[in-house]
Amino acid sequence: MLIVSTLAFTVCFMVWMMFGVIGIPIKKTLGLNATEFGLLTAMPVLTGSLIRVPLGIWTDKFGGRIVMFLLMMACVVPIWLIGYATEYWQFLVLGLFVGLAGGSFSVGTPYVARWFPRKQQGFAMGIYGAGNSGAAVNKFVAPALLVAFGWTLVPQVYAAIMLGTALLFWFMSYSDPHHLVDSRITWREQLQALKDPKVWKYCQYYSIVFGGYVGLSLWMVQYYVGEFGLDIRTAALLAACFSLPGGVLRAVGGWLSDKYGAHAMTWWVLWVSWICLFLLSYPQTDMTITTVEGPKTFHIGLNVWVFTLLIFILGIAWAFGKASVFKYISDDYPDNIGVISGVVGLAGGLGGFVLPIMFGALMDITGIRSSAFMLMYGVVWVSLIWMYWTEVRGAELMGAKAKQFRLHG
Repeated sequence: MLIVSTLAFTVCFMVWMMFGVIGIPIKKTLGLNATEFGLLTAMPVLTGSLIRVPLGIWTDKFGGRIVMFLLMMACVVPIWLIGYATEYWQFLVLGLFVGLAGGSFSVGTPYVARWFPRKQQGFAMGIYGAGNSGAAVNKFVAPALLVAFGWTLVPQVYAAIMLGTALLFWFMSYSDPHHLVDSRITWREQLQALKDPKVWKYCQYYSIVFGGYVGLSLWMVQYYVGEFGLDIRTAALLAACFSLPGGVLRAVGGWLSDKYGAHAMTWWVLWVSWICLFLLSYPQTDMTITTVEGPKTFHIGLNVWVFTLLIFILGIAWAFGKASVFKYISDDYPDNIGVISGVVGLAGGLGGFVLPIMFGALMDITGIRSSAFMLMYGVVWVSLIWMYWTEVRGAELMGAKAKQFRLHG
């Protein structure tokens, strides 16, 4: 059940990230600027985010098996039709429908978690969340199809894969009536948990580790092409150095969160992110200084290999962070995982929608590609300050009292 659920989520995420690759030839064909390209890649993320709360509630009420199957089947036709679109508005509208696949996270998370005891739920949700690696799978599959047959074949192949995976999921998954929330509970009663301010804090954390992951996954291929002059296959391969660990290692993050606690994991994830984003933010710079021998010019900037190493580390940190945030949820809301994960997932998804558009707008305004990382650096600063004032201040993360805090904090 866990394996087939993770496979289904991987395929859904692969489809959700599709425009990150095929959007590049579409951008060239339609003559889009960076902001329009950002909007194109972000449209599927919008619906995938907005649908998460109702999907989480439906999963609690009706069970994850039927909701996941119907969700995947609903995406097959819109995916197929993308290959026949010719106008910008057509891509935007179809992107909205394809984006439904992104809501699969709020279905699978509570569905998977309820099959495991509480002490293993972080690891189980981490394994399921490793389906985020579908973003990396997209970077391997789509460029190969694009170069060999043209971009229009990509959505047709993806539609066939989605259909086959939906059928496989239906025949190899199970339902347990005991996992359902009492049908007498209303939506309003379930959503009462939103009055808890901790939920909004978890939304902020997740908007970085997941929203940032989605945004940069959509942005990285064209970033490599523009910044380093690489062809699309090489750019996609190097971009996968961010997407792949950002998905696969989520299971490791779940295990570490079970062992050390969600708080300590999230705190260190934010600091690693802060360091990496500070270095990534520095633009390519030529500096001329006056010396005793006359003016001398120096070049300061990241080469492609140092850049790739930094986004690789960032991907690992965010993989751990995605798992640790949901460990918070399973610890604090064991009886309402579906609704809370839907709300937090919505925040993360909306981050993934807004960020590519802001990346494009900043690049159009400033002309600096690394402005995308400058923006993320600022967002991480906000979370670090928020976490310090609400959790870290008065708690000891290192030393004799640290273990006691992890167990009882």
